[in-house]
Amino acid sequence: MSYIEIGKGQLTNLEYALKLELLRTNRNGSYASSTIVNCNTRKYHGLLVVPQKNFNNINYVLLSNADVTIVQHDAEFNLGIHKYKGGQYAPKGHKYIRHFESDPIPKLTYRVGGVVLTIERIFSESLARIFIKYTLVEAHSPTTLKIKPFLAFRSMHELTSENEYANTNYQAVPNGIKMQMYDGFTPLYMQFNTDVKYFHQPTWNKNIEYMKEERRGYASHEDLLVPGYFEFSIKKGESVFFQAAIDEGNPRTFMRSFNTELRKRVPRDSFKNNLYNAAQQFVSKNAYHTELSAGLPWLGRWGRDTLISLAGITLIQGDTRLYKGIMDTLIKEMKDDLFPNKGKGNDIDYLSADTSLWFFRSLQQYIEFTGDDSWVWRKYGKLMKQILNRYRNGIPEMGLYMDEHGLVFAEKENTPLTWMDAVLHGKPVTQRPGYTIDVNALWYNAVSFTLDLAIKNKDVRFVLGWNPVKDIIKDAFIEKFLDRDIIYDYVSNDYSNSDVRPNMLLAASLPHSPLCLDQKKKIIDIVKQELLTPRGIRSLSPKNVNYKSVYEGDIETRDLAYHQGTAWPWLLGAFTEGYLKVYGKSGLQEIKNIVAGFEEEMMVHGIGTISELYNGDPPHLGKGTISQAWSVAEMRRVIWLMDKMESEQKITK
Repeated sequence: MSYIEIGKGQLTNLEYALKLELLRTNRNGSYASSTIVNCNTRKYHGLLVVPQKNFNNINYVLLSNADVTIVQHDAEFNLGIHKYKGGQYAPKGHKYIRHFESDPIPKLTYRVGGVVLTIERIFSESLARIFIKYTLVEAHSPTTLKIKPFLAFRSMHELTSENEYANTNYQAVPNGIKMQMYDGFTPLYMQFNTDVKYFHQPTWNKNIEYMKEERRGYASHEDLLVPGYFEFSIKKGESVFFQAAIDEGNPRTFMRSFNTELRKRVPRDSFKNNLYNAAQQFVSKNAYHTELSAGLPWLGRWGRDTLISLAGITLIQGDTRLYKGIMDTLIKEMKDDLFPNKGKGNDIDYLSADTSLWFFRSLQQYIEFTGDDSWVWRKYGKLMKQILNRYRNGIPEMGLYMDEHGLVFAEKENTPLTWMDAVLHGKPVTQRPGYTIDVNALWYNAVSFTLDLAIKNKDVRFVLGWNPVKDIIKDAFIEKFLDRDIIYDYVSNDYSNSDVRPNMLLAASLPHSPLCLDQKKKIIDIVKQELLTPRGIRSLSPKNVNYKSVYEGDIETRDLAYHQGTAWPWLLGAFTEGYLKVYGKSGLQEIKNIVAGFEEEMMVHGIGTISELYNGDPPHLGKGTISQAWSVAEMRRVIWLMDKMESEQKITK
């Protein structure tokens, strides 16, 4: 029995099945994604989505889908399914699905009368190609399969329509064809490991509807080119392999390549193994860089998310080489001693008050996992000092400066400078100007951590210059953000904001904190009472009049809710650290319960992974990207923290 499997009743129920999505990526940034019944519901879905060098390496959907038709006794049974404008589904092939499992790769089983056909898909680990394996498990009569590809050749962020510029011609290649709809694109090769007949009948399949885009308030209809179809006979017990790729393949190697890829896969037979597999999917490499995608399938590389995710993606499995590669890539794109916030290349945003401070937390985690603080100082000590001096001297473009009490102030009109960065109609939904509790907690931690390493490495000049700063931050922090039972989220001029938000967690969880144990406990208890959910930490307390629990609807509605009540899994990392510091071993069961509750998420929204965020109120449905780097990374770290304390508990006994 597979760890993740879904039966006929759920698969044939489109209301249920279309909410479940699959994603497979490789290390060059390509991916394949759809719903588990292969009905595309997003513009981001496709069987082969590949970066295009001639178009800024943006991912382009080349092969959108490939319908399979079973032919017996001149009767045809199309296993495909598409939704069209007006809400009609055709050809409704989902009714033939009997079973789905994902270990070690996605596998669908179809039954049509006495015919049982399985379809398995595997994405190449390093090349832009996908293999599909068709196996005829049962058949009592001669059987033929027809494969009908749907081509898009457009950016994953856009939609296409019938046009006169599309090149509908093809070139024959071994056991298949090659097509290139527009100049500048890589060609698409579609080949089989057996002799096939190809019937060229180019037509546009019009008004395919993507329901997820419609609900999000975006354009949601497009036309796809169906160039024709492939046809081949298949015998009971036989498997036929189809490869879609941007390079011509050797059909004689398809079976071997498929099996080679299969042997590389880590089984998805447990919660931990699903998280491990999910973590690997965020990594992309080429000759020039190694990066993490913030969220799949549509988010690119974000600096803050990368620094927060690094430990959970790389260090958990002891992959220090990958950690260093990703960090070095990010450092190459620094500007004036600041890490990039969003974007890359010529389109980078550096406007963030906290991203560069997460660098220090990431280095602390490297030491936690490796114990090698001497390497950290040799490699990054100079950069650490440069970043601190940059903050101390002020960053005018962000209105950022260190005041006379050692605290960091940052304010820029109509620009969010923290992780709560949704912008609507040119204005931040959650501005948080001035002194913010999370930025200053990160700041105190960065200063204290760097001083510790400087003292150990006898950097007298730095110690003499920064010890006085650390000494005054502690009292200033408490005076600024704590007032009896109130924890202020931010303070700007004469205004102190007391909204109950999760940002205070950092003050209670970071290794260096200006707070005493009782003050940390106060924060942890407030978070547990008002913000903790089974799927993450709410971004705003339900007691607040601005609380919005549901992340749904058009972009305006969603942005208004993004940080105003939605629950974020990544914050569970900080909660776990703070909770275990306050409650010690007696707090283990609370963390165990949270982790255990997440197991069911492996079969919801993004199969085998964790979503970007969740609705703030039950049933806490997954929203945003179907797989988010810091959600997966921090859940892995939560498990690591839990296991570590359990091990320590056993040793003391």
